[in-house]
Amino acid sequence: MARLLVVEDDPFVRSALIRQLTEASHTVRSVGTALEALREVAQVGFDLVVLDLGLPDLDGAQALKMLRGITDVPVIVATARDDEAEIIRLLTDGADDYLVKPFSVAHLTARMAAVLRRAGGGAVAGEPAPPDVLRVGGLSVDPLRRRAELDGTALDLTRREFDLLSYLAGRPGVVVPRKELLAEVWQQSYGDDQTIDVHLSWLRRKLGETAANPRYLHTVRGVGVKLEPPSAVPPAPPTHPPTTLEHR
Repeated sequence: MARLLVVEDDPFVRSALIRQLTEASHTVRSVGTALEALREVAQVGFDLVVLDLGLPDLDGAQALKMLRGITDVPVIVATARDDEAEIIRLLTDGADDYLVKPFSVAHLTARMAAVLRRAGGGAVAGEPAPPDVLRVGGLSVDPLRRRAELDGTALDLTRREFDLLSYLAGRPGVVVPRKELLAEVWQQSYGDDQTIDVHLSWLRRKLGETAANPRYLHTVRGVGVKLEPPSAVPPAPPTHPPTTLEHR
């Protein structure tokens, strides 16, 4: 099972999480401050961090940014804040998922399993193995090595950005519904479309394009998203000297 770090300053909540996650066969360490969390992550290899935002020494959002500076370990943020703008900011700053308090351990465990599946990058039993390299125009995506390049230059992608790009690259030219992206990339049966939009915006920036001037990523309004090679610029029609009519 997973090696978990629980960052929670409330001793009662922390005790309950430790007990129930340990009973689920996870190895759990816990701390009550952001600085302790940074020290633990720097010294110990974890599979996942559960990060409370209401910490006594640093705001959890600041702690998240600092964690992302030293590790790409998956982070699930536990927050009492359900403001949409705040949640988008947390995802932008590197959270892999979030839970709004209060939540059950069963809900947390389900979210953990989904995040860990994505982080593992492995195929689900019974599914065909992914091809070695997916190529779409000048874009190449290697699902096994989790590496993507554009015109020979490596792309610096977050885990979620890579998962989204890889899924779309495996279906070039196909409009993938947003519900399918939520289910297959985020492992969620429901969610906010804005989460997809945020990650698409990040991907576009790294692919050197915008929503107004797409090259690879195309949004089909009300349907979904497709990835396809940039369309070639059609050649200019040949020019001919104007035809003159002579009156005889």
